[in-house]
Amino acid sequence: MEQLELFSVPSPCVGVCTVDEKGYCKGCMRKRDERFNWLEFSPAEQLHIIKLCRQRYRRKMLENRNSETKVTMSQNDPQQDLF
Repeated sequence: MEQLELFSVPSPCVGVCTVDEKGYCKGCMRKRDERFNWLEFSPAEQLHIIKLCRQRYRRKMLENRNSETKVTMSQNDPQQDLF
């Protein structure tokens, strides 16, 4: 038995159970199978899923920031769309 198995890993669910266009939960950023099979995963697998969720969240924030910058730039320079 690994030491990690002695501790339970809490679910990252925050109660916002809506799926985005990529299939990730908007609240916790888990995929469908990660949400539905959470209790079947080992603690090591659960921690790995949480790590993936953090990466997905960071990526989403960067994408949102980049898209906001593009909108702001095009609003400031209407000629930009011509090129």
